[in-house]
Amino acid sequence: MNDIRIKDVVILGGGTAGWMTASYLGKALQGTVNITLLEAPTIPRIGVGEATVPNLQSAFFDYLGIPEQEWMRECNASFKTGIRFVNWRTSGNGSPEPRDLDGGTDYFYHHFANLPEHDHVPLSHYWDFRRRQGEQIAGFDRECFGEAAALDAKRGPWYADGTPATGYAWHFDAQLVADYLRRFATRKQGTRHVQDELVDVVLDERGHIESLLTKGGLELRGDLFVDCSGFRGLLINKALGEPFLDMSDHLLCDSAVATAVPHDDEKNGIEPFTSAIAMPSGWTWKIPMLTRFGSGYVYSSKFIEKDTATKEFCDLWGLDPTRTEFNHVKFRVGRNRRAWVKNCVSIGLSSCFVEPLESTGIYFIYSAVYQLAKHFPDKRFDPVLVNHFNREIESMFDFTRDFIQTHFYFSPRNDTEFWRANKELPLGDDIREKIELYRAGLPVNSSVTGERVYYGNSEVENKNFWNNTNYWCIFAGLGFLPDRVMPSLTYKSASLDSVETVFGDVRRREQHLLDKLPATRDILRSLHHR
Repeated sequence: MNDIRIKDVVILGGGTAGWMTASYLGKALQGTVNITLLEAPTIPRIGVGEATVPNLQSAFFDYLGIPEQEWMRECNASFKTGIRFVNWRTSGNGSPEPRDLDGGTDYFYHHFANLPEHDHVPLSHYWDFRRRQGEQIAGFDRECFGEAAALDAKRGPWYADGTPATGYAWHFDAQLVADYLRRFATRKQGTRHVQDELVDVVLDERGHIESLLTKGGLELRGDLFVDCSGFRGLLINKALGEPFLDMSDHLLCDSAVATAVPHDDEKNGIEPFTSAIAMPSGWTWKIPMLTRFGSGYVYSSKFIEKDTATKEFCDLWGLDPTRTEFNHVKFRVGRNRRAWVKNCVSIGLSSCFVEPLESTGIYFIYSAVYQLAKHFPDKRFDPVLVNHFNREIESMFDFTRDFIQTHFYFSPRNDTEFWRANKELPLGDDIREKIELYRAGLPVNSSVTGERVYYGNSEVENKNFWNNTNYWCIFAGLGFLPDRVMPSLTYKSASLDSVETVFGDVRRREQHLLDKLPATRDILRSLHHR
């Protein structure tokens, strides 16, 4: 009887996508498949600093059996307890610091912490009810979460004994993570690492990939090929001709200029959050790590030239353009029509890309390799497996694209042509439906009591990828609020009276975190010097 099992997997491309794929498949397939990774040493890696989402440890590193503190030390990692959106309502006058806004400041947090519930209703809707009653209350991100003050004070998410106090993700050097996973996959899992350059792709009579030919004269044969070649899409797009679906009618940004900026940790502390700073023609990320932070201006080339964008970026941080090394990136916005074609699966930038406003790049990689392991085929390549995988990746991307588009669409900024143009772009049908629910005062993609599904869990349910907490953090932060109060609340007088206890718990938690959490800098210095 013929053995129809996959025996050889060939991955094209290293970097974060390639080595995450190799290490995850190595674990999932338990050594039953030979894995070869072909990496051209001359191809530069994209990215200056990387930010992640909260389930990376539980869904990826725990699965591989890698302790959090181990990989954090190896990868200059820091903590990320949320995203601070700066100057998304005002021009900001070209400053990375929030400007005054109606007696306050123009920034808000997208939290990774739980949004409490009361009587099976998210606290967001009680906050909205109180606001409508004329109560003088703080913004949603402060009134409904106890973490905002600790973020302002640059406190880390661990108590002094290392016990987590709140939800968090990570910042790290993506190149160090790729190098760490390379060592893990090659030394502990037996992945074959070939450093050579692809020169040709051989197809068989069915149009499947048969082998890869290298500049050094090697022929790498495989049953399944994984394209991690980045925006070039050397296998999925160039060899197999799968079309890339451009999504620039939803998201305008298509370029970035990035660098690493030195930072005085002793003087300024380390922020435990990613900052997304609105700019005249896009936004700038700030990813703090020990002694420096990664930063990049993501912009639309339709509204600003590269040299002007570079100047605005330098002005933001006080950089000397003649003494700074920049990474200029032109990216394609969208996804492949199908991420899996014949015997080739695209993962990472070769599959899809949406600007990193919600730090989903690493998550996209993990989700795709998780789904590949879940749908792993034999040599028959059952169309049911392939088609279901493709639907999962399609929905993952499209729901994220829609969510990110709303950041620009509902921003009240209209001071430049870029911000005005974002208001004219079409919204997808799915996000329109969610917006209608939100306007009507209903929760959006809400979970059962004890909502903690931010970015999903290991068994990803893409339709609930973004939940009520996420939508409320962004919409309320931008000043876009429901048209009506949640209808059922008008019938819950007892709940309205007793919910004050929950808001009181939030205030007590706020003070507790301020009193008990060490500075992020102190936690990291202790972690990295052990």
